[in-house]
Amino acid sequence: MRFNLKVIGNIIGILLMINGFLMLTAVPFGIYHVESSWKGILLSSLINSAIGFLLYSSTKNNQNKDLRKRDGYLIVTSSWVIMSFFGMIPYILTGQIPGIANAFFETVSGYTTTGATILDDIESLDHGILYWRSLTQWIGGMGIIVLAVAILPFLGIGGMQLFVAEAPGVSIDKLQPRIKETAQRLWQIYISFTVVLFFILWAEGMDSFQAVNHAMTTFATGGFSTKNASIGYFESPLIQYTIILFMFISATNFTLTYFAINLNFKKVINNEEFRIYFFFILILTLIVFLTLLGIDSSYAEETFRSVLFSVVSIITTTGFTTVDFTGWTEFITILFFVLMFFGASAGSTSGGIKIVRHVILLKNSYNEIKKQLHQSAVFTLKFNNNKVPQSVVTNILAFMMLYVVIFSLGSIIMTILGVDFITAIGSVAATLGNVGPGIGDVGPASNFNSIPNAGKYFLSLLMFIGRLELLTFLMILTPVFWKYN
Repeated sequence: MRFNLKVIGNIIGILLMINGFLMLTAVPFGIYHVESSWKGILLSSLINSAIGFLLYSSTKNNQNKDLRKRDGYLIVTSSWVIMSFFGMIPYILTGQIPGIANAFFETVSGYTTTGATILDDIESLDHGILYWRSLTQWIGGMGIIVLAVAILPFLGIGGMQLFVAEAPGVSIDKLQPRIKETAQRLWQIYISFTVVLFFILWAEGMDSFQAVNHAMTTFATGGFSTKNASIGYFESPLIQYTIILFMFISATNFTLTYFAINLNFKKVINNEEFRIYFFFILILTLIVFLTLLGIDSSYAEETFRSVLFSVVSIITTTGFTTVDFTGWTEFITILFFVLMFFGASAGSTSGGIKIVRHVILLKNSYNEIKKQLHQSAVFTLKFNNNKVPQSVVTNILAFMMLYVVIFSLGSIIMTILGVDFITAIGSVAATLGNVGPGIGDVGPASNFNSIPNAGKYFLSLLMFIGRLELLTFLMILTPVFWKYN
């Protein structure tokens, strides 16, 4: 199988230049706060830009060649890995995050919007590094490939291959008929909501630096905070409720967000996935709240807020925390662990399996039960009043099977590396689902620093696999991908 290697190199070169430019925006924070780390960030930006320019200039005559589907998958997968290697350079050159394994893990966690961290003292980092750390999540939330498709004029038909490979859950035909316009519209929504959230958080009492960082990591459903206590540092109920709302919005299908902006609320309310998403959060919040209320009825509002925040944070795979939910009850700990396998809406910045897959499989299972009772009957599987093709069901079954296999093997591998069982399953579930905090030694009150270096590299691999929804990443590991003509 022959790939358009020059086209692939051209696009990756452009992505590295974009990465270098975005990295440059962290320099003023270091200069303003008189921190020497800005020099390391500037050098990192120049390295990204220079190597990107060399790749681009040596392959620029191949821009207009069409990309095939396999080229698209290879570009997307390789670009995420390459971006992470180059994205960790500021951590290495400034010495802010010691060790390549730690720096790589933190960078991958940023770009994939996982939000898992190896840092014991986040607040000791310089402002420029904190900003870059948050910016990696904001870049990864929508996806730098989607950004490239939005701004690069020569990505015509090939842009479709890249877009679909990076964002397989997005309903691209709902917003605009042209892929470039769709990518632009998605980024317009993404930027607009981030800016709005920044001003709201600033008005509610965060300083401008805290507000810009948390606005980026909230709408990316990333979960990186500039504080060791995460959002628990900000004791303002108003700030916490605001972040709850924007976590919920960011994990809603962007098509529905677009409809809501245009005051077409009927389409939002009538959307089956949105209704299930909303009521699922509501029911789970009530279950956990009533469980805790039965133990201690004092501070009811604070308890409700903590429960709602935790439920929304885990389901949306944001990973922010205000309390350590593993300290409540064993029932609640198990419940939150199970929630790590759900995810929110397809076509959003949320990670995880996604609600739509669970619902379609449940409906398919129910149809199979009915077929056993009425073998001659024909049952149609519908979602959002649309018939679901059998090919979609088969794809979801394959996805779920792979997810279970990867989780199981991943947990075994982590125990082989010396991690205890609870921490192993918690770390694998949290990274594969791009959730952030897990259970055990990687719970909300801890971090991933205790994981051995080999485990950090392995969990980084799981973050890539989860962010690209399994098939995109795993596809390039199969012999047929390289041999098929």
